[in-house]
Amino acid sequence: STLVSSVLVLWGNPSTPLRVLQQLARNLSSSSSEASITLLPQPSSSLNLRFLPRQNHIKTKAVLICDDDVEVHPRTLEFAFRIWSSNQDRIVGLFARSHDFDLNRKEWVYTVHPDRFSIMLTKFMLLKSEYLYRYTCGGGEKMASMRRMVDSVRNCEDILMNIVVSEVAKVGPVLVGARRVRDYGDARNDEGGEGYGSGGLSGRKGEHRRRRGWCITEFHRVLGMMPLRYNYGKVVDSVGEQALCNKRGKLVFCDHSFMDN
Repeated sequence: STLVSSVLVLWGNPSTPLRVLQQLARNLSSSSSEASITLLPQPSSSLNLRFLPRQNHIKTKAVLICDDDVEVHPRTLEFAFRIWSSNQDRIVGLFARSHDFDLNRKEWVYTVHPDRFSIMLTKFMLLKSEYLYRYTCGGGEKMASMRRMVDSVRNCEDILMNIVVSEVAKVGPVLVGARRVRDYGDARNDEGGEGYGSGGLSGRKGEHRRRRGWCITEFHRVLGMMPLRYNYGKVVDSVGEQALCNKRGKLVFCDHSFMDN
């Protein structure tokens, strides 16, 4: 897309042989993309590194954080950018989740609500590049301790970024409906595994959800407040706004009423 100034590929495996990285960098630089593509090997696998300000590389007002296993139609990217242009203090995304409070256990939980959301996943997250600095360099010791929590559980960096943005914007994120999104990393692509639509979450997925609930609870404890804000509904450009999954060799719409991350 002509909207894209440059693409940064963050390589988070420090043990990858240098020759492999050099070949990959050559392949990327010789691609026919209109935007320059740069491979940036990371010093560790810390998820916090995806939010470094990278002032030598990021010159635009907006930045798109996107997982490498998500394929987004260019028209969807253009539409999301138009929505962001009118909502520059907020996160605009395609994959929404929510926080909630369990009154019985007296703790925060990570979940999906059919009618509201408060968290955008880094599968596709469009936001003001200034927020990268706030995440990495702002917030003093409280923010530093929450970044350490992200490293300790190797999770929740997206939840923390939503907290950073909501604390500034005082409103929830914006959910955009997509034309076609292929989510290669959606667990429901696994032929042998349980789909999210079956009787319940598997142990691994349940642990993932509990870990993210723990993050929300701990972030709230550190801050002494809950900055996450709910938003409702989505801005839809066209029909067919769900991601595509591979089911028995066919591409079908994933049901996003269940959690895939």
